[in-house]
Amino acid sequence: MKPAKKPAVREAKITVSESNITKAAIRLLSQKLVSNEVQYVQRNLGTTASQNDLDAQVLAVRKLPWAAIVISD
Repeated sequence: MKPAKKPAVREAKITVSESNITKAAIRLLSQKLVSNEVQYVQRNLGTTASQNDLDAQVLAVRKLPWAAIVISD
């Protein structure tokens, strides 16, 4: 008898909004991100993402050089 397969776990998607990014930053970093960092996260993730993806991007944006985050005119 074969063991029963576990159903694939699907990660829920959340909206990548400024408020959700701010909440994740406060939870993970104990501080807010500046507007350029928020815009960078939104550009990289699009309109929806999993909570794990959002958390990873919030942590990663603080390690990037400023020139990689800011869009020059």
